[in-house]
Amino acid sequence: MSERLREGFGATGPGAITPDGCAVELYERLPPGDHPDVIAAAVPAGARILELGCGAGRVTHPLVARGFTVTAVDESAQMLEKVRGARTVRSPIQELDLGERFDVVMLASFLVHAHDPELRQGLLGACRRHVADDGCVLLQREGEDWHENLPRESPLGPDGVARVVSSEPAMPGVRSVHVEYVYPNVTWTQTFLSRPLDTEQFEAALAGAGLAVDAYLTPDRVWVRALPV
Repeated sequence: MSERLREGFGATGPGAITPDGCAVELYERLPPGDHPDVIAAAVPAGARILELGCGAGRVTHPLVARGFTVTAVDESAQMLEKVRGARTVRSPIQELDLGERFDVVMLASFLVHAHDPELRQGLLGACRRHVADDGCVLLQREGEDWHENLPRESPLGPDGVARVVSSEPAMPGVRSVHVEYVYPNVTWTQTFLSRPLDTEQFEAALAGAGLAVDAYLTPDRVWVRALPV
């Protein structure tokens, strides 16, 4: 991500922090939640998965343990150092061109809500470029009310709490979101920009990249399977 696009992103807390405002030790600690279950139920057993924006491997590792072959991509060398059991590639997602196609391409962590429309389409273009003709793209999007009724808390494993503290207008169509990750002995914060997309806008963005929704995989419609068209 360029310096211009990183404006409005930041983090506090111990350990290394990537240029786009992600604390490496935090992402290493975050639990995978139900993400591996959702993914495994939506794709063929043993599929070849291209994971875009893998971070420290919190979803990579459970997928590898389930028998998937994972190529994990991230822009941060410090994040990739934490990944085990997968092929790793350091690259900005929007610039990635491996010359390969995969059964599954995954764009999680709400990356589809990139604040810059050109960046968002670059991310989706990477998905389309790397998915096999008979493959699928799995995306994680924000819930419809994600920026409302704040602050909001959710558990992080047995002893942590994620608290979405605020979501404030930053520029037309873009929100500045502030999140706290609180553990008994340490707290991290993260601030980032997000462009909310309703269902129509989300599906239009996919269509612009040559993708179409096949199914909303969870009741909250956060996880989505898309197919190349």
